[in-house]
Amino acid sequence: MDYVFAPPPVPSVATAGSTSRFPVRRIFCVGRNYAAHAHEMGGDPNREPPFFFTKPADALVDDGATIPYPPDTDDLHHEAELVVAIGRGGADIHAADALAHVWGYAIGNDLTRRDRQAEAKKAGRPWDWGKGFDNSAICGPVIPVATIGHPSQGFIRLSVNGSLRQSGDLSELIWSVPEIIAILSASIRLQPGDLVYTGTPAGVGALERGDVCVVEIENLGALTTTIA
Repeated sequence: MDYVFAPPPVPSVATAGSTSRFPVRRIFCVGRNYAAHAHEMGGDPNREPPFFFTKPADALVDDGATIPYPPDTDDLHHEAELVVAIGRGGADIHAADALAHVWGYAIGNDLTRRDRQAEAKKAGRPWDWGKGFDNSAICGPVIPVATIGHPSQGFIRLSVNGSLRQSGDLSELIWSVPEIIAILSASIRLQPGDLVYTGTPAGVGALERGDVCVVEIENLGALTTTIA
């Protein structure tokens, strides 16, 4: 097939214990999925159906990267998250069967231009400019289910320059991973290569130039990013 210019490379993330990379098709993110963070952001942490937003796959950044402070913001925020990597597609997936669709798990950091997001919220507009900018989807190596199992509890925490900012437990998710997959697949057919960022605990805050941000999840390791 001929193209008018060379197609861009397929977005991908590393996989633990292998030189092969996990090709990424789409990135879905769950909003306000920890009760304390929902309170922090002025929301109600009840179990109303969760809402989702997306990031472009080419916004992905690997572990250990140094990224520039993004333009068009004075309030860049960190958000530590568990990431689910989908390995088997499907629509209308039942929660009881959902984990069979998971290839593995990773540590993520959902960077947010909080001022742009706040403006969009106030105007009733989409969050794209606050969430879907370049280098906004940081993701560590995907660890296969065969190695890690399905983590449903364990600490999730984030530090900046060695100072703890966010601290929670995966068991505090308002909507569990199987429930997230079931609800998301009721509206859109999931495909192999989709990533799902599952939400962040309380303590989101600003990043500045020169900061070193580290996200840790129990049994998954650590994800480090430097802001230039």
